[in-house]
Amino acid sequence: QVQPVESGGGLVQPGGSLRLSCAASGRLFSSYLMGWYRQAPGKQRELVATITSGGSTNYADSVKGRFTISRDNAKNTVYLQMNSLKPEDTAVYYCESVVPGTGAFWGQGTQVTVSS
Repeated sequence: QVQPVESGGGLVQPGGSLRLSCAASGRLFSSYLMGWYRQAPGKQRELVATITSGGSTNYADSVKGRFTISRDNAKNTVYLQMNSLKPEDTAVYYCESVVPGTGAFWGQGTQVTVSS
């Protein structure tokens, strides 16, 4: 019931921008820790960014200054604004919701391809 649902992926040219969205159900969404991860072909899944219930954010060094994570608790949604995209950002992007007292839930992923 609390599995997140990602959207917003696609094909973009290097230097372009995309905004990913992740909708998660639950009355207590505002208390969830939310995160974005990505997995490129042949590589392990890696952290991209997280945002706490209080709005504190954390980013992978590779995306600092280019990506911004935010949340809208009224819409039960977390966003990942991705600017200045590079070919190495190509991956399947996954959303994770961590529900206090329950556990972690993953979405199905959305493909982001950065290519000219």
